[in-house]
Amino acid sequence: MRRKFMDVVKAAGKPKGKKKTGKALSYIRKLYKIEKDAKAINLTGEALLHERQDKAKHVLDEFKKWLDATVEITPPQSLLGKAVNYALNQWHRLVIYADTAHVTPDNNMAENTIRPFVIGRKNWLFSVTPEGAAASAAIYSLIETAKANGLEPYWYFRYLLEKLPDAMTEDDYKALLPQYLDKTELAGPPHIA
Repeated sequence: MRRKFMDVVKAAGKPKGKKKTGKALSYIRKLYKIEKDAKAINLTGEALLHERQDKAKHVLDEFKKWLDATVEITPPQSLLGKAVNYALNQWHRLVIYADTAHVTPDNNMAENTIRPFVIGRKNWLFSVTPEGAAASAAIYSLIETAKANGLEPYWYFRYLLEKLPDAMTEDDYKALLPQYLDKTELAGPPHIA
């Protein structure tokens, strides 16, 4: 949603000597500030949820009122009209984060995780067969799961390739997945700093 409102501000340009701004972006900045402040004091779980309920809900309510009023006076085919309509259509997805501690207000983490694969997309043409593509996807999934669990992928794969021949049962294979691994068994650095 933020990206659509950024496009509106970019298209409008900025008056000389003035900072680019927009009403929708000011609400979004307030939401991000709440998250930044909560992260700075290491709020998690119920404490983070309480903080969001206490502060973010108010900002979200104001933002929704602004969207509802703006949609009535904005041509739907204008950039602002498209941004407002998109925001209203996605509103139910945005507000979920205020009621759920483990969800963030954006999908930046997911986008940053897949970015290396999107950038290398032409390289994937060399998978040649669907089986090759499936194998590549499995390896990339293991790499990202290792990273998400704080493991250095190189040392994780060394460990995996050493232990994989001894795995016989489904439980043996499951124990080799990054989320179930005892990090002290890795030969190299046990985790990413």
